[in-house]
Amino acid sequence: MDENLKRSIMIEHYQNPLNKGIIDDEGYKRVNMNSKTCIDNLDFACKIEDGIIKDLKFDGEACAISTSSASIMTELFKGKTISEAKEIIENYENMINEKPYNKDLLEDANCYDEIYKQPNRKKCALLPYEGLKKIIEDS
Repeated sequence: MDENLKRSIMIEHYQNPLNKGIIDDEGYKRVNMNSKTCIDNLDFACKIEDGIIKDLKFDGEACAISTSSASIMTELFKGKTISEAKEIIENYENMINEKPYNKDLLEDANCYDEIYKQPNRKKCALLPYEGLKKIIEDS
């Protein structure tokens, strides 16, 4: 993925985030994630039925990296099984931490493949995935 495409994906998801706004529905599991080093304070809500992620939403205040990462993540995981979600999360974490990963699983999330060059931004890119991971583990 070239640099201009990566940048445009991030900017689009920051300026026009998908699945932003949490609805009041008891069928959703929720978690709040925040960062001690950044403005990031996001709530995530996930509806899981029969082991499949049916819906995933977020809301809150966050930097451009966390907001765009959350937006991309909400689209990436809809319709995935818990097993598939765990595999994607593991591969995403590996990418962020410069370990081998399967880029075919990450779709637009591949735009963060060089975030390791800015170590202080890694937490921002990981925060949404850590939130979903928590929801899945508590399911």
